[in-house]
Amino acid sequence: MTGDNYKKKGGFKASIFIFALVSLENMGFIANMVSLVLYFMYVMFFNYPNSANTVTNFMGSTFLLSLIGGFISDTFISRFTTSIIFGFIEVLGLALVTIQAYSKDLQPAYCGKPSCIDGSKAVMFYFSLGLLALGAGGVKGALPALGGDQFDHKDPKEAKALARYFNWLLLSTTLGACVGVTGIVYLTTEKHKWYWGFFISTVATFIGFTVLALGKPFYRLREPKMADSPIIRITQVIVVAINNSKLALPDSPDELYEIRKTENDFREEIISHTNQFRFLDKAANVPKDSKTTPWTVCTVTQVEEVKILTRMLPILFSTVIMNTCLAQLQTFSVMQGNFMNRKIGNFNVPAASIPIIPLVFMSILVPIYEFFFVPFARKITKHPSGITQLQRVGVGLVLSAISMAIAGIVEVKRRDQAHRDIMKPISLFWLSFQYGIFGIADMFTLVGLLEFFYREAPIGMRSLSTSFTWLTLSFGYFLSTVFVNVINAITKRTSSSKQGWIHGLDLDSSHLNLFYWFLAILSCLNFLNYLYWASWYKYKTEEPDHSEPKAIDMTTEQLPVEEVPDPTEAKGEDLSTRPLVAEEEPEHTEAKAKDLSTGPLLMKEGSTVDGGVTEVHEGPSSVQTEDSKQQPTS
Repeated sequence: MTGDNYKKKGGFKASIFIFALVSLENMGFIANMVSLVLYFMYVMFFNYPNSANTVTNFMGSTFLLSLIGGFISDTFISRFTTSIIFGFIEVLGLALVTIQAYSKDLQPAYCGKPSCIDGSKAVMFYFSLGLLALGAGGVKGALPALGGDQFDHKDPKEAKALARYFNWLLLSTTLGACVGVTGIVYLTTEKHKWYWGFFISTVATFIGFTVLALGKPFYRLREPKMADSPIIRITQVIVVAINNSKLALPDSPDELYEIRKTENDFREEIISHTNQFRFLDKAANVPKDSKTTPWTVCTVTQVEEVKILTRMLPILFSTVIMNTCLAQLQTFSVMQGNFMNRKIGNFNVPAASIPIIPLVFMSILVPIYEFFFVPFARKITKHPSGITQLQRVGVGLVLSAISMAIAGIVEVKRRDQAHRDIMKPISLFWLSFQYGIFGIADMFTLVGLLEFFYREAPIGMRSLSTSFTWLTLSFGYFLSTVFVNVINAITKRTSSSKQGWIHGLDLDSSHLNLFYWFLAILSCLNFLNYLYWASWYKYKTEEPDHSEPKAIDMTTEQLPVEEVPDPTEAKGEDLSTRPLVAEEEPEHTEAKAKDLSTGPLLMKEGSTVDGGVTEVHEGPSSVQTEDSKQQPTS
């Protein structure tokens, strides 16, 4: 793509197609997230713990498989093509789920066991869920980065637009989810038309991917090269660093191997050297008498790519606990709602529709955050996003801990009222406190992570890096399953009733509140861990250590000053006939040295937003050269 075509394409005129897909796809995806636990309980006849674990395993697999989509779109085919292929798989999975929900012959009969599904019915059940997880996960691995590619983050104006893009991506998700958790959830949980809910999700998702395909002429598309595969580049750095482990590092990082000019791609970047993980620098140490091949020496940029991914890992793992908390709102909190008063007048509110409360909050708060908070914060911090991505994530982690503490208090109130009078349960809207606070937390954390992993990632690894956001969700869901099983196993042995905190089909005899408080305490400890790693993290956009301006000691070091001939010694020239005028040098010639006694050279930082190579320029100075002193005033 030429520079002119690159500028004509992209921007929000291209992103609008992505926003449309995100709204339509998440209309069904979010509705399924919050209602599948009831589908597994009342249609597939799993008990409470197995229903919750099946949902968390399914969601965990979906987000884990986003790595496949990210890897493929960074290595083999474009992010657009990857999204279309996995979109087809997602639609196929939804179609199979719809067929099983429609046909009674494909559903198990109640058996009173923890799980009643087996045989060919189980094969179709898990196969359709597997296709759905693969398709939805692959799309999530490629689509956010495709949208991010529509903005040039080296352009200051487009860098601000990139920050807005991720906010609007969240708003699009929220608006689609609002339709899903009201209309679709009402059809499935109250009218028991599960197949209609899945069918609407299938059609909406198909339309969404059709819209995405129609936007192809407007996209900035980056075709990956096999040689630029993230796995290959990472492996090369590790292998070469090990092979060069006996070599001594040079005194100056400038002596490490780097290619200063990229090949025919004006969008490629050169990443400046950093002093963290110095062992990896040995991969850029050129061995004597050896040819520079990709498996004998790596560039500084390639080494820094691996450093960036390594620095991201503690941030990734520090947000897992929050997503474990999120899993509870999609499982146990929905179960709580089924035991509460769900009436508004004569209308029964579906328990799975309670997430509409945080979704409405988010739909209002995202524009407020974008149009009011970000411009205000930007004036203070000078950051394109108002506050840094890691600060945004930190706010979300604090709010998630508060949400779990409140969830435990609400569960105590619900259970105590059930024990007093089971016919007069407390209102379903008591759950709005934990949902509302967590919704705000999600607004901060999800967008913060997406923008963080996209901005900080090397150009050729942005899909894979963006998938780290979904990877934290995956680990959170899987960890929820582990916590439920382990805590139940331990509390069965230690409690006098020989029952775990969460057991059977009777939530009133369980101790769900203790599980919530356990997660709240764990979230507080995790936040302290996050603070350490967030303060340790070195942004890619920071000035590298070795390029900071250094004051010159004029008593010991002087740059050579060009000697100016004495005019009185000029031969054959009558100096009385004209003034002494120094001949002007052309602009392209080498600049004369300055008298540095009045000030050092100034260092001007590179203007790229994403941390490109920092250039050194001579700053403006009032110092005159010897020639200029002889210039007469006119």
